Amino acid sequence: MNKLTIIKIGGNVLDNPSLLQSVLDSFAAMEGNKILIHGGGKIANVLMKELGIEPKMVDGRRITDEKTLEIVTQVYAGLINKNLVSQLQARGCNAIGLTGADANTIPAVKRPVKTIDYGFVGDIDTSKINANTISGLLKQGLVPVFAPITHDTKGNLLNTNADTIASSVAIALAGMYSVKLIYCFEKNGVLSNPDDDTTVIPEITEKTFVGYKEQGVIHSGMIPKLDNAYAALKAGVASIVICGPEAFKSANAIPGTTIVL
Repeated sequence: MNKLTIIKIGGNVLDNPSLLQSVLDSFAAMEGNKILIHGGGKIANVLMKELGIEPKMVDGRRITDEKTLEIVTQVYAGLINKNLVSQLQARGCNAIGLTGADANTIPAVKRPVKTIDYGFVGDIDTSKINANTISGLLKQGLVPVFAPITHDTKGNLLNTNADTIASSVAIALAGMYSVKLIYCFEKNGVLSNPDDDTTVIPEITEKTFVGYKEQGVIHSGMIPKLDNAYAALKAGVASIVICGPEAFKSANAIPGTTIVL
């Protein structure tokens, strides 16, 4: 199989110009098939507050009403996505900016209301992702850059977690490529001590993951990230790493945390 690298960059990387430039330099220089998936950063929250709208979050997940959906679509699919595309183009990387609505690449369904009504938030069925279209873009030498917006095929856009998009796209393409999924954020990897960047846990198995959760070493937003990672590995994704921007720079850099079954 041909190799494919999928990199997801988080909000804290997007919000830090020097980190972002470093990641884009490394990503543009990567050879072979590649896809970039990005989150939203703080810009949407800043804009919402300027408009008198208080952002609502539950366990790191955004409650998305109609007005919030308008704003995150403008920021994620417009401002952030097109800035990333233009910066990659400046580096000689032929990027194309997409949402899940474009070419019906990532359809989703509105999350059903259980204990919490998340509003216009999309859940993805990986079997519905249009892997052939995404692969066709790669075969043309294009580099897809996905914003965290999907659609319900009925004319409605949906806000969707970028980590989930990354793992779902990786799973959908695992039958065509040997996929390496990289979650890149501001830390050097998963840390045993969140205040010490040198305490990177080099490898986490499903068994040790349970122990780290019980000890409180792994908590909050890192738990769903790892849940997505294990689901992706079980569905055929070849390898998954959680790392920081420095991991791409040299052989001596901290390589991050490898997630294994």
